[in-house]
Amino acid sequence: MQTNKMQITETIYYAGVNDTTIDLFEGQYRVPAGISYNSYVIMDEKIAVMDTADQRKTTEWMENLNEILGDRTPDYLIVSHMEPDHSAGVALLAAAYPGMKLVGNAKTFQMISQFFGTDYSDRAVIVAEGEKLSLGKHILSFYMAPMVHWPEVMVTYEETEKILFSADGFGKFGALDEEDPWSIANPETEWDPEARRYYLNIVGKYGMQVQALLKKAAGLEIIKICPLHGPILQENLQHYLEKYNAWSSYEPEQKGVLVAYASIYGNTKKAAEEVAEQLKAAGTECVEIRDLARSDMAEVLGQAFRLDRMVLAAPTYDGGIYPVMEEFLTHLKSKSYQKRAVALVENGTWAPMTGRLMRAKLEEMKNITVCEQVVSIRSAMTATNKQEIGKCIEWLQQNIL
Repeated sequence: MQTNKMQITETIYYAGVNDTTIDLFEGQYRVPAGISYNSYVIMDEKIAVMDTADQRKTTEWMENLNEILGDRTPDYLIVSHMEPDHSAGVALLAAAYPGMKLVGNAKTFQMISQFFGTDYSDRAVIVAEGEKLSLGKHILSFYMAPMVHWPEVMVTYEETEKILFSADGFGKFGALDEEDPWSIANPETEWDPEARRYYLNIVGKYGMQVQALLKKAAGLEIIKICPLHGPILQENLQHYLEKYNAWSSYEPEQKGVLVAYASIYGNTKKAAEEVAEQLKAAGTECVEIRDLARSDMAEVLGQAFRLDRMVLAAPTYDGGIYPVMEEFLTHLKSKSYQKRAVALVENGTWAPMTGRLMRAKLEEMKNITVCEQVVSIRSAMTATNKQEIGKCIEWLQQNIL
């Protein structure tokens, strides 16, 4: 199946493109399976193009669009999000179709001017909350979604076919499978991991704003969700809505413990492995262990939010926190990590202080309960340390959320 001719309904087409050669999304997130830049076309008495694509793929995107349009001309370009991976084709399309109008909100056109040097004021259709645009049989309603995850974001609801064009909401990392692009037989394994990693790292800070958008969506009858990244969601919609509700309210998805560690010569690693073994022996439902220096930081952050408890283990380094652990704590704070219980393991041959410093970082976050006892290792783990770990495990078992 060719991506440039995929039909979503009899009158709505997919014009998006896959990017399988990109190494880092937003210049920082690993995307070994690539990413899709989704764009849609609604064919009616009037034609609306829903967003464009990244500059890496604008040529391919225009080819897809032209094949869908044939000899027809688009009447509107709906700009839901001005982030460059979705808006790089705005000026290109505006130049190709000088009679086409651009639809966005006031903040959209301010950003258009900043990116392209023109505000298209003579072609601008500025919409506000709840306003509608008729294409003929299709009626578009616009809902503002500020800070999900840029201030100008809006989503579009097509009333006739009951489709939500959700901007970056409900997106995920990974290119589309061109043979079977929208089939998700098992959301927990085929959608959740990369959607979680995408959401918590990119949108995670803005839980309150996502909650506000979910309340708006609750008042709509939605049959399909068309995001700007990843597959169209058209079955098990309740699953995706429940995940977004959990993520945006910072509630754990599962009872379990993440053991995140950093180790210089392997002694702290052995302590982290001892923690994991004792957790499993105590019957902990789920135990995940990650070496922060060798793991994808975005994936580890996703695990921290997925589970209700965490153990951090790190050595003292240059009188402070081992750098990769400090980076992890910075990421947790920036994404509003909260409502969790955390135990600490430190290591230091002559002046261990990482435990105190990690606690101070955690106390800057909301609703974090930290175990009073810190397992303090002097160079190598001892039998006493193993007993101390056992006490921390007991504490973690008593602080299941």
